[in-house]
Amino acid sequence: MPLTKEDVLAQANAASKNTLMETLHIEMVDFGKDFLVARMPVNSRVYQPDGVLHGGATAALAESVGSFASHIFSNLDDVFIRGIEITANHLKSVTEGFVYAKATFLHKGRTTQLLDIRVTDDHDNLISVCRLSTISLPKKKS
Repeated sequence: MPLTKEDVLAQANAASKNTLMETLHIEMVDFGKDFLVARMPVNSRVYQPDGVLHGGATAALAESVGSFASHIFSNLDDVFIRGIEITANHLKSVTEGFVYAKATFLHKGRTTQLLDIRVTDDHDNLISVCRLSTISLPKKKS
């Protein structure tokens, strides 16, 4: 029986325990056939010194949701996922609320994956556009 949306989100969020995602309060909030959405609160924990969302925190959000998407849509009995390159173009500043990162696949190959990640705010304004390349590496057989 395939996992439900709630099961996938619960497993993804449980895997974030004691990681950067937990530190930044990144939470997976939506999942579909070909996408995954995460959110992160915008507060002093993720500010630059002048009180706006730090681009590095945005990139961490984007890499987290993109890597989890590759992870969810892969055969994890045989492979594990690693991010190999990320780019981020920051378009607008945010000072409060949440930012949401939606990861969708541009390429879903056996070895490499390319994801488009759009980061928006509570009002659906586009904040950042990111691209993440991931790689599926074979697990060592014991």
